[in-house]
Amino acid sequence: MPGPFGPGVREHGYWNLARLTVPAHQATSQHLAGIYPFVADVGLGHRGPVVGVDLNADALWHFSPWEAYADATGRGAFSTNILVLGAYRAGKSAVIKMLTTRSLPFGHHVVLPSDSKGEWVKVAEAVGGSVIRLGAGGAERLNPLDRGPRRTASTDDQHEQMVAQRRIGTLISLIEQTMTGARLSAVEHAAVHLALRRAITETDDAPTLREVHRQLGLIASGDTDGDAALVAASAQPRFVLRRFVEGDLSGLFEDASTVAFDEDAPMVVIDTSELFARGDLVAQLTQVCSTAWIQAVVSDRDAHRTRYVVREEGWRDMTSLAALQMYQQWLKLSRHYGISNIVILHKMGDLDAVGQAGSQERNLAYSIAGDIENKFIFHVNHQERAPLIERLNISPAHAEMARQLARGQFIAYVGQYSYLVDAFSTSTEWELELFQTDDAVLLASEEMPELVHLRERLEEAWPDDVDTSVDGWLAYERGIG
Repeated sequence: MPGPFGPGVREHGYWNLARLTVPAHQATSQHLAGIYPFVADVGLGHRGPVVGVDLNADALWHFSPWEAYADATGRGAFSTNILVLGAYRAGKSAVIKMLTTRSLPFGHHVVLPSDSKGEWVKVAEAVGGSVIRLGAGGAERLNPLDRGPRRTASTDDQHEQMVAQRRIGTLISLIEQTMTGARLSAVEHAAVHLALRRAITETDDAPTLREVHRQLGLIASGDTDGDAALVAASAQPRFVLRRFVEGDLSGLFEDASTVAFDEDAPMVVIDTSELFARGDLVAQLTQVCSTAWIQAVVSDRDAHRTRYVVREEGWRDMTSLAALQMYQQWLKLSRHYGISNIVILHKMGDLDAVGQAGSQERNLAYSIAGDIENKFIFHVNHQERAPLIERLNISPAHAEMARQLARGQFIAYVGQYSYLVDAFSTSTEWELELFQTDDAVLLASEEMPELVHLRERLEEAWPDDVDTSVDGWLAYERGIG
């Protein structure tokens, strides 16, 4: 068939149409912007460390929660806390290690109250940080009733009041959490208060759980300062603390501290990985003790230090109403103290372990997670789509996008804007080696053998001399090349 259609019908049975010629379109940049909106976002700017590449803007994505909070424009945030959520092997831990480690040169410090997997230890050692190991077969002790350091510029009265509140709050949280969420009555509170006050006097202002247990025993025997109602009320707290002194929870918190918090260390990690052999309760109590212990250090506002407080298993801090209320207060005061709490969850269902369905504890746990403004959403499983929409108010489109994310990619919500970030694209070999966990980062040298074999076969079969342009591929298909 002569003409512009060529020999397609006669030889190959299809219409070989002529090459389409389209005239160039001319327009002003104003009109082109209307035709192609949202091509590139302006991003968060260049303040703070590089976290990855903004895939929507094809530019480096910088992030610092303190810089975002200080930003008075529409890009700013109203909180410094970060909720991190994603399935296993999504790259959550590696990205948070990357963010916090790259923040060290900016003057920010890092604190990990409980490293339940022991994966932060080598990171702390690599950056010159401090590691406190608990339950590793040694004699390390952490006294949750320590006075702690004095806040800068605080008066004597202010310091004494803060120490007293911290001690009784921690003591009540330990007892109630050991009682599996049960709450102390008013008269039991009074008995614990009296025992703590006596322990402070007997130990010259260095109380321990062992001494509080002994004082509760004296109260149970009738030494109540004239209040007979305290005799029966001291029984329950006394038997709870007995577990710390001579029971299954002994050897960790009952005596004076043998370790100290290094305020000047760039990263402080409390390694609790050995405690899981003793049960989940020990790990949960360690979270309470270590959080209260370091609170005296990180809450010193006048010291003008900014710290990340990373909670790897965020739901472990939410196992009782008292712990939840302390947790909520800790998040609310983060801006006041210059702290960025990073709460890491594998799924919203982690919070179903808090209290009973419909209980005040579970509702408070979901409220705490939903109120964290800055969110990093990594790859999630298909069953997480509905909880993301319902609990975190994530749009259906973003919830569906989260199911398709590759490892190291996440949707970042900062203030009123969202960003699609690829963090691993900016990682160095040193970082990937340092931040890898058993399931977080898959190095190229550790690829599955079948994938390596497939790549080798493709490289062998791929022609080296093919022109990869359109004309080249057409010529190769027709056997010309």
